[in-house]
Amino acid sequence: MKARTPRPTRPRKDRHDDYGTDREALVHRLHRIEGQVRGIERMATEDAYCIDVLTQVAAASRALQSVALLLLDDHLRHCLTEAARAGPNMDAEVTEASQAIARLVRS
Repeated sequence: MKARTPRPTRPRKDRHDDYGTDREALVHRLHRIEGQVRGIERMATEDAYCIDVLTQVAAASRALQSVALLLLDDHLRHCLTEAARAGPNMDAEVTEASQAIARLVRS
């Protein structure tokens, strides 16, 4: 199987994304989730009981969803507020936010 190359993030020249949430706290949460995923891998390697592995997968999924909702909330509160003040790009910003919400709902 060929390894996928990561898709580069789009540079945003029209604004800088400053998370309303404390960046360190966000990174800390992501590191905790990373540890959860490593624990799931270890459980699978050690042939842990399937239900226990599934329980941990569900917990990691919920933790990621929590981070996603936090980022979405910050985006709506900060980025869209700034776009509304700036004016002409508001439709594009709302479309982008709607698409992000749709991706979260589908996941």
